[in-house]
Amino acid sequence: MAQTVFIPKEIDANETRVAASPDTVKRLAGLGFSVVVEKGAGAASRIPDADFAAAGATIGAASDVAKADLVLKVRRPNAAELSGYRKGALVIATIDPYGNEDAVAALAKAGVSAFAMEFMPRITRAQVMDVLSSQANLAGYRAVIDAAAEYDRALPMMMTAAGTVPAAKVFVMGAGVAGLQAIATARRLGAVVTATDVRAAAGEQVQSLGAKFIMTDALKDASGQGGYARELTEDERKAQAALVAEHIAKQDIVITTALIPGRPAPRLVSADMVKSMRPGSVIVDLAVERGGNVEGAVAGKIVTTANDVKIIGHLNVPGRIAASASLLYAKNLLAFLETMTDKDAKALAINEEDELVAATMLTHGGKVVHPNFAGAAGKGSTEDKPKAAPKKAPARKSAAKPKGDA
Repeated sequence: MAQTVFIPKEIDANETRVAASPDTVKRLAGLGFSVVVEKGAGAASRIPDADFAAAGATIGAASDVAKADLVLKVRRPNAAELSGYRKGALVIATIDPYGNEDAVAALAKAGVSAFAMEFMPRITRAQVMDVLSSQANLAGYRAVIDAAAEYDRALPMMMTAAGTVPAAKVFVMGAGVAGLQAIATARRLGAVVTATDVRAAAGEQVQSLGAKFIMTDALKDASGQGGYARELTEDERKAQAALVAEHIAKQDIVITTALIPGRPAPRLVSADMVKSMRPGSVIVDLAVERGGNVEGAVAGKIVTTANDVKIIGHLNVPGRIAASASLLYAKNLLAFLETMTDKDAKALAINEEDELVAATMLTHGGKVVHPNFAGAAGKGSTEDKPKAAPKKAPARKSAAKPKGDA
């Protein structure tokens, strides 16, 4: 009997994405799975039930999760959802475990094997499974579109018989995946773009997109492990802040993207910097869900300051372009699932020694097994803590686009 994959409708009010597409449903069926999609799961992503059904899925109800061997989700299931899951089921989603240890323990207590897609190692074979990059890429694009919508002037320079309209000046802070896409998008719209990052290697990528890279001479390089930035020293922080403060005062649009998994978002833009900007300027904070890069940013709101600067703090920015985001996210999940499927037996075959499984498996067998969350193990089970940390995956040899930004 074929194993069942269930695709639920996300219940989070801010989540518009879905964890499958008609293409991935068709491919899941080809792998030997029976696919059930909850009615209306793809509606917010412009995927009607009929398209899922045409691809081979059965349209079902939320209660059908009780029979599922595997659940594919966008966000971590909450306690109410978990109560209906079958013990031993696999759950693949973006779990967001940092700061949510109780929720991690709940996954273990429910007896599900949960895989955190955001923990996918940065190795060549896993690039197609990199949800942080696929979603951050779209977030960077959408950030520029949102900024342009709130900015009441043209972005490109326009020469007309009535006079010349100057190009908007866009400053992107953080040149990871989201930042690089923001740069590329702003350039396509005709803006004059500058960018900064604390990693010197990012300068070449910024310049390759036609933007100007700025970095204080006091900060040679702050590259850390895994493509992320290390923490700056106090002197480096002051020097970089002074450079940014001077530059921001001349900008029309600022987009901040700095985010390191497991840590609060670093504060990049102070209230004084915001005050120095001209009336009508716009700031987009892509890290607002983690505390924000911008002082004064409010999650889920657009704030207008006393000097008429708009600070945009939209939640779930990839979800603001859900029709595209869902297609990429679904492909990420499918690519990962294919590595855990025995194609001859047409069934799940999890190899716990595989580096992808070792890096992403959060709970299994009633225990919290990921070493970063061993402290939550006692809450979810009385079993012993995991024996050892998974082996560290080697870094990609190619020029990496850091995935640690928003």
